[in-house]
Amino acid sequence: MRNSSESLSGRAPQQQWSTRVSFVLAAAGAAVGLGNIWKFPYVAGENGGGAFILVYLACIALLGVPMLMAEVLIGRRGQQNPVNSMASLAQEAGASPAWKNVGRLGVVTGFLLLSFYVVVAGWALAYIPLTATGTFTSMQPPQIGQLFDGHLQQPLPLIGWSTLVLLLTLGIVGRGVRQGLEKAANLLMPLLFLFLLILVGYAATTGHFGDAVDFMFRPDFDKLSASGVLIALGHAFFTLSIGGGAMMIYGSYLSPQISIARTSILVAVLDTAAALLAGLAIFPIVFAYGLEPGGGPGLIFVTLPIAFGQMPFGTLFGTLFFLMLSVAALTSAFSLIEPAIAWLTEKRGMSRLQASVLGGSGIWLLSLGTVFSFNIGADWTLAGKTFFETLDYLISGWMLPLGGLLMALFTAWVMKPETTALELGGNSAGYRLWLLLIRFLVPVVILVIFLQAIGLIGL
Repeated sequence: MRNSSESLSGRAPQQQWSTRVSFVLAAAGAAVGLGNIWKFPYVAGENGGGAFILVYLACIALLGVPMLMAEVLIGRRGQQNPVNSMASLAQEAGASPAWKNVGRLGVVTGFLLLSFYVVVAGWALAYIPLTATGTFTSMQPPQIGQLFDGHLQQPLPLIGWSTLVLLLTLGIVGRGVRQGLEKAANLLMPLLFLFLLILVGYAATTGHFGDAVDFMFRPDFDKLSASGVLIALGHAFFTLSIGGGAMMIYGSYLSPQISIARTSILVAVLDTAAALLAGLAIFPIVFAYGLEPGGGPGLIFVTLPIAFGQMPFGTLFGTLFFLMLSVAALTSAFSLIEPAIAWLTEKRGMSRLQASVLGGSGIWLLSLGTVFSFNIGADWTLAGKTFFETLDYLISGWMLPLGGLLMALFTAWVMKPETTALELGGNSAGYRLWLLLIRFLVPVVILVIFLQAIGLIGL
C-alpha cells in the first residue's frame, strides 16, 4: 500500500484542499454550471416535467454518482495531472501505457469545451447591465427576441464579454489550489445558493408556485418518450462534469483521509439541488406570465427577460438572476481549464502564471471560432455545421461519452479490485454495489448514449 504522503510517481503530492467542505464546494462548482441553470429547466420543460425529473434523479443515483466516484478515484490515486495519473495507474496495474491517452482526451476535452463555454457565459455577463438598467421594462416581447439576436450578430461585443469571462477565470486559476480555486469556491458557491433561494422565494409570490411544483414533480409518463429517457440519461452524465478530466484533477488534490463515496454523493446532491431550485425559480415566473416552459435555449435569454420586464421588482430580481447565472458559469470554467494548467506545470515545468497565460491564449483564439459562428462566419460550415455546432457535436457526442466510457472500463476492469477497494474504504457492501454498477450498468448506458449521440441509434 502506498504511503499517503507520496504519489505513485514517487514525487510529493500536489497541493491539497484544506478541508472536505472545500473539495465538495469546488467539485459542486465544477458540476453546477450553465447546464443546471440554463439547460435543465428547458430540457425538463420540453420533456414533460415530472416524469423526466424522476428518471433524471434515478440516473444521477445509478449512473452519475458511480462514475463521479470513479473519476475522483483515478485522480486521487494518481495525484498528478490526468495524463500522468492515467500513465501511473496503468503502470501500477500492469496495463498498456496507451491508457494515458484517456488523460490526454480529458485535458483536450476540457480545453475545447471552455473555448465555447466562455462565449455562452459572456451572454450571461452581458445581460447583467442590460437588466440592471431596466432595458427590458421598456421593450415589447418581439423586441427582446430581436435584442438577443442582435447581440449574437455583433462579434466585437461578444469577444469583449467572452474575454472578460476568460480573464476572470485565469485570475482565479493562476493563484493555485488553496489561494485561487478553494477561496473562490468557498465564496461563490454559498453565494450561488443564496441567489437561488432568494429567487425561489420571490417566485413563490407569483401565485403560480403550486403550478411549478406540480409541473416539476407530478409524473406524467405519457409525456415521456424513449428519446426523453435518453436525454435524461445524457444530462445526468454531463451535469456532473464527468468525462472531461475536471473531477480527475480535483480528485488529485483530495486528501487520502477523506471518503470519496460520501463526498461524491454530497457533490451530486448539491448539483441536483441547484438544478431543481433553478426550475422552482424559473417556472413560476414562466407560468405567471403565460410563457412557454419548453422554450428551448431562449428560455433564459428571451423568455425570462420578457417576464422580468413586466413583473414587480423585475429589474432587481432579473439582475440577481443573471448574476447567479454568471457565478455558476465561472465556477465551472475554473474546472475546465485546470487539467490543462496542471499538465503544463507538471510536464513542461511552467509556473501557474505562465501556464495560465499560454492556456488562456489558446482558448481565446479558439473562442473566436464560436463567436464568428453567430455572425460573420455563420456560412463557414463543415457538413452543414458551423464551427460552434461542430465543436459542440464533437465534445458532447464523441469526446465526453468516450472519455467517460474509457474511465469506467479502466476503473472497473483494469485497476485491481484491491486498489479500488483501498481508495473507496474497503470491501464493504457499498463498494461491491459500486463495482457492480461501474462494471456492468454504467458502461452499457454510456455506450447507448454515445451511439444515440452519433446517430447510430434513432428514437
